[in-house]
Amino acid sequence: MLHLQSESTKRWLKQVDENLPEVLVDHAHCERKAATTAMNLMNSYTENRPLCVEMTRIIEEELEHYHMVLEVLDQRGIAFKRLASGHYGRELNTLVRNREPERAVDRLLVASLIEARSCERFRLLADHVREQDAALADFYAGLFESEARHHTTYVKLAEQFADRETVIVRLNQLSEQETAIIAKGSPLARMHS
Repeated sequence: MLHLQSESTKRWLKQVDENLPEVLVDHAHCERKAATTAMNLMNSYTENRPLCVEMTRIIEEELEHYHMVLEVLDQRGIAFKRLASGHYGRELNTLVRNREPERAVDRLLVASLIEARSCERFRLLADHVREQDAALADFYAGLFESEARHHTTYVKLAEQFADRETVIVRLNQLSEQETAIIAKGSPLARMHS
């Protein structure tokens, strides 16, 4: 369903255990960046009404999630602050081809893979913290469905720019590269480290 070719490792869960406040702050930034990505897609493809309608929905949900994460931070006394970005999103975005319509396909599929990885990590995080922090586990379990829906929406929208077979082939190519990027890991404790 999520088109991921790998699962997150115990290394990431160790980072979560050692740096949960930083991971939570990064999660807020991820939600804001997801809204920005959707807005940028709207701006780039303004004439595509169906895409713009879906981007509006995603923007609203991502900003709602952003505020929800800020509430979690406030409840836990964790200050929201700037963080250095990890390599994950930056490296994925270097895979986007330059010419249209391939560029549109790639931008949508990269967004879909980021949503898929977030979805996978939210489920993993919910399961991992369930025994010691049921409230946080419930919070992350509640985000799983919308992230999966965003992933699917981005893939379907890519099919407006290329036929389904072409989209799936490219999605598999990008997913393979996403696996290599996520496998690198990062010393920074991030949602996508």
